[in-house]
Amino acid sequence: MTIERFSYQAALAASQRINWRIEDITGGDKRLDFGRPFMPETLAQTERLSFLTAAERRTLNQIRGHGYLYIFGVVEEFILPFVLDHTRAHLDGDDHKIRALLQFASEEAKHIDLFKRFRAEFEAGFGGSCAVIGPADEIAKAVLAHHPLGVALAILQIEWMTQRHYLDSVKDDETIDPQFASLLKHHWMEECQHAKLDTLMVASMTESYGAAEIAKGVEDYLAIGAFVDRGLEQQVALDRDSFQAATGRHLTTNEAEIFDQLQLQASRWTYLGSGMTHPRFLSTLEALGREHRQRIEAIAPAFC
Repeated sequence: MTIERFSYQAALAASQRINWRIEDITGGDKRLDFGRPFMPETLAQTERLSFLTAAERRTLNQIRGHGYLYIFGVVEEFILPFVLDHTRAHLDGDDHKIRALLQFASEEAKHIDLFKRFRAEFEAGFGGSCAVIGPADEIAKAVLAHHPLGVALAILQIEWMTQRHYLDSVKDDETIDPQFASLLKHHWMEECQHAKLDTLMVASMTESYGAAEIAKGVEDYLAIGAFVDRGLEQQVALDRDSFQAATGRHLTTNEAEIFDQLQLQASRWTYLGSGMTHPRFLSTLEALGREHRQRIEAIAPAFC
């Protein structure tokens, strides 16, 4: 099978050139501006809630931004041990490969720290906490219980999703808070290498897999997606509660139904559809078997 070729050596070199520190991008005079939205409208999709005022939509947008970075932090809680386990199995291999994968793990640990610091700053500036799904370690256990290929594909979808979000939605959006955009930019810079490395991980682990084991991995990838989707439903309800608490606005039954419907659709696109339909993710699936790509392409519209 042929999977798009990337290089461990090139990914390592790129990571070493980027190599930003948390202290350089947050803290001090680098603060969130709560007078501006945090998330691009293409992802937050708060403008469709026409029964909310502009200020209320901005508050909801910021709640969605808080959830966005929290969920990335949760995701990295299972990416980190997965990458370390994969690296441990290849310690007698190519030096560039080992160093690139360890750099991958180190950067994920850095992102977890960054997003924890963001959450503390957010709560201080927002004036309260926002409820989130979890706990993170239980989510990580549930994901890591699946077939390794299923986990690797779920991670790969997330990595390409991150690329799409920044390039298509964040990069040229001048309306959102520059500090929040900076956090997303620096995250994107390193995730660009992670997407390439995870593509190589999928290629490496499937070298010895037969058709039945690859099919099992794809099934488990879909099971992880279904698990994420259930979590998104819960997060939308929590966001609604956080919104009402922050604004003092009590949504009517009809407004709450519209809120849940539109925000779930937005969340499904953000965390599932935008990654499932990424051309490079689909290319990897096709390399595993054209039937796997076709299956995902048939399922993806439900999340777009």
